[in-house]
Amino acid sequence: MSVFHGPSGVATARRRLRAELADSGAAEAVIDDAALILSELLSNSWRHARPLPASQEVRAAWSHDTDGAVTVAVTDGGGPTRPRPGSPSLTARGGRGLTIIGSLARAWGVREAEATGTVTVWAVLDGEDG
Repeated sequence: MSVFHGPSGVATARRRLRAELADSGAAEAVIDDAALILSELLSNSWRHARPLPASQEVRAAWSHDTDGAVTVAVTDGGGPTRPRPGSPSLTARGGRGLTIIGSLARAWGVREAEATGTVTVWAVLDGEDG
């Protein structure tokens, strides 16, 4: 789904993800983790990247596999840096998002499309049996 590149887009995508994963039978704990990951990815996109070319939007996507795993991805127009876990001080107000994602997800990564300049950050969560 395409959402506004800003705080309102985060809330819109999170509500839809929760509803669709619940309808597909995902476990509540998996839904909670997926919603947190989606929020972090969209918030990072808003703070550090541009919207998709010729729009004020980014793309949020997710899927619920037959084994219960959930994949969450956010695609934006890229920015001056690439996503990587930070090393914030104990008193820092941010910089922990990708570390949190790394602790919740089985795997996460970054894909760049050089032709379009878009960047996709994705994460895979194990299902309730994972």
